[in-house]
Amino acid sequence: MAGKVTASMVKELREKTGVGMMDAKKALVEKDGNMDAAMAFLKEKGLAASAKKAGRIAAEGLVAVVANENNTKAAIAEVNCETDFVGKNEKFKAFVSQVANFVNDNNVKDVETLMTMKDGDLTFEELQSSLVATIGEKISTRRFETLNADYVHTYLHSNGRVAALVAFKADDASLANDKFKTLAKNVCMHIAAMKPSKLTYKELDPKFVEEETKGAIERVKKDNEERARLGKHLLNIPRFISKLQLTDEILTEVKEEIKKELLAAGKPEKILDKIIPGKMERFIADNTSLDQEHCLLDQFYALDDKKTVGAILDEKKKELGSDFELISFVRYEVGDGLEKREENFAEEVAAQMK
Repeated sequence: MAGKVTASMVKELREKTGVGMMDAKKALVEKDGNMDAAMAFLKEKGLAASAKKAGRIAAEGLVAVVANENNTKAAIAEVNCETDFVGKNEKFKAFVSQVANFVNDNNVKDVETLMTMKDGDLTFEELQSSLVATIGEKISTRRFETLNADYVHTYLHSNGRVAALVAFKADDASLANDKFKTLAKNVCMHIAAMKPSKLTYKELDPKFVEEETKGAIERVKKDNEERARLGKHLLNIPRFISKLQLTDEILTEVKEEIKKELLAAGKPEKILDKIIPGKMERFIADNTSLDQEHCLLDQFYALDDKKTVGAILDEKKKELGSDFELISFVRYEVGDGLEKREENFAEEVAAQMK
């Protein structure tokens, strides 16, 4: 068949060869719509060889971060490969950096759009395919994101596998203060280390909190069975694990219970106002384990584990006499959520001998 190249023909060629959309279209145009000739053309160009790698698992790789000159916009990107060895390849590193820089300099919607965009004479799909042919492994641009704000700080861990961005709304006094920028740097490093997934407990799904509460209760019950068998002290079964569950009614009830306990212990009523706030803080800390795991502002700060990140930010605002607000963050870790390849060299060799 020869003639006009249609979308369905491009789709068919992609399914047969595994090449990208632009490569498939270019091959069909070159060969006037002849499917067999287009397939042969791709093989000649070495693209079909790289397409064979498309079914492999790429869960290694690198992340990259980049910010503009005044730190009002920053990008984070992850590109995957098959082995950590390739992650150390200079050409691979350069490509990851190229993706991050291009995304930060242009309004790129998603990976699919990026693949059709040109940086110089080649599209990113062509650049990626060329890298596959050169390196000999599947390469996959997985994801990227940009943040825009009054101030955005970036952090890339030394292994190139973990990175974070943190964005602040900030007044001029904050932006001119080096202590504010040091705080932003430290919070960014906290994000990389402590792996929050939400900004605040208010972003948690109530159904998720309910399911996690049931799981926490069951885990403690199971743990207590073993503790009882060993004659150890039993753990308290949790009633709550998130501030989302601590309604005003519950907090009022707890406050009254604490007051009664203190009076029963003989504490003078005139000093209760000095004791109760600390005990309420302890109650909240003991009943918000889910928030502490997932929510940045509710996590205990890596540099001061007696205070939450939110409390540290409030303190710094007063200390610096300026106004700022942490409004968003992003954290990437290479391969997070991806299926990892299980290496079995005996099976691999056997398969190649068939």
